[in-house]
Amino acid sequence: MNTSSVSRAQLTFARHDGTRVQIGPAALETIRKHLQNQPHIPESGGVLLGRHLLETDDIVVDLVTTPQPGDRQQRHWFFRRRRCHQELINRAWQESEGTCTYLGEWHTHPESDPTPSWIDLLDWQRKLAFDHFTEPIFFVIAGTAETRAWEGRRRSHVTALRRIDER
Repeated sequence: MNTSSVSRAQLTFARHDGTRVQIGPAALETIRKHLQNQPHIPESGGVLLGRHLLETDDIVVDLVTTPQPGDRQQRHWFFRRRRCHQELINRAWQESEGTCTYLGEWHTHPESDPTPSWIDLLDWQRKLAFDHFTEPIFFVIAGTAETRAWEGRRRSHVTALRRIDER
């Protein structure tokens, strides 16, 4: 990849414990390529991949998966098939020698300032109850003008994160 073409923009969100979650430049650029800023563009999504910074407990999203063969997309919904994305998660883990891990999910909404739908909230609660992951996990929704993030933990509610930085 030509790094001069990669935007240096990133998003940083404050967590309730004072640490941060940062969506790095490459991940953010990939998400922004899928924004639903035209009526014919369907909802897109994938998983968040990145690392836990040991010195600070901050979390960095370095990569995201994008819609894969078998995923289903419509204007107001996206269904991510588990298998293809799991293979990408496994490959990232192996290639990084165990430093790049699953951090959560992302998808788009065809609205300026996105809010989770009741389907999103039910899906997030199902993931928190039944999926295998290292806590916490994050849920990102990219709207046409704003990107929002939420943190989820087992046995607790999903909480909205506050954006603190965009460069």
